[in-house]
Amino acid sequence: MYKDKKICVVVPAYNEGSQIAGVIETMPEYVDAVVVVDDASIDDTVRVVKECRQGRADLVLIEHEKNQGCGGAVISGYAWAAERDFDVVVRMDGDGQMNPDDLTSLIDPVATGAVDFAKGNRFFSGKAYEVMPKLRYLGTAFLSLLTKIVSGYWHLSDFQSGYVAIGRKALDTVDWQQMYTRYGQPNDQLILLNVYNFKVKDVPVDPVYHVGEVSGIKIKKVIFTLGWLLVKRFFWRLKEKYIIRDFHPLVFFYALGLSLGGFSLLLFLRVFFVWFTSGHIPTINAFAAFSSFIASAQFTLFAMWFDMEANKHLRPGDPDA
Repeated sequence: MYKDKKICVVVPAYNEGSQIAGVIETMPEYVDAVVVVDDASIDDTVRVVKECRQGRADLVLIEHEKNQGCGGAVISGYAWAAERDFDVVVRMDGDGQMNPDDLTSLIDPVATGAVDFAKGNRFFSGKAYEVMPKLRYLGTAFLSLLTKIVSGYWHLSDFQSGYVAIGRKALDTVDWQQMYTRYGQPNDQLILLNVYNFKVKDVPVDPVYHVGEVSGIKIKKVIFTLGWLLVKRFFWRLKEKYIIRDFHPLVFFYALGLSLGGFSLLLFLRVFFVWFTSGHIPTINAFAAFSSFIASAQFTLFAMWFDMEANKHLRPGDPDA
């Protein structure tokens, strides 16, 4: 128990035979249950976990017959914890990149009811640029900017961090079977939480790298798959949150902004086509292109501002919450 709350830690693991024992052995004593979800590993992960289970009633092993991705492992762990009425459920990956010393910082705001969900942020420490691989750091920063727009959580950053703690209400409310199961699952999880208006907080955590972990991320593939996921989920969130569950005129601003943006692109293409083929710039065409572009930018920025205001109450400590 931690502050009279039952704590469960879900550990998704895929081929973490060299790291998983260290993760299990360094788990704080106040954790009531540790659930390792093996995602069809082909190394000795399962054997190592079973050895660690000897003499421990708090360590549970769930084995996937087929690989379901890290998100699929998280879903299985969430389902197990929800059935047993845990108050706070933490995700801590099996690769040793999540410092157990940061666990209380994540649990505290959820256990006290200040927020529904707490997320680790590796950027707060100022060490991330030095410790993280440079390409990973830049990619994470760029994806954080995009996910702010897509998720509606404008006050958050480092959306790729999977070190999170979730309270019982959010765990029971969201249909986690809808969550994306591959790389991008942390982004998608926040989009789902935003639709239900759950309050989320960023918590400083230490970036941990070079501890023997092996990354299976393929950058070229991730760019397209995660980019497409964010585009789809952006429109899905607008539909679910601002049309179906409640109505907000920002959908009209986004619709006009995106429509005019597409129209201005066509007009600019025609300007350049006429310029290259005839040698002169069509004045009216150019004026229309610039006008539609400016209008598109204004409508889109107003839509973002409306979205930011609509989600302001989801910031921890906001006076209007």
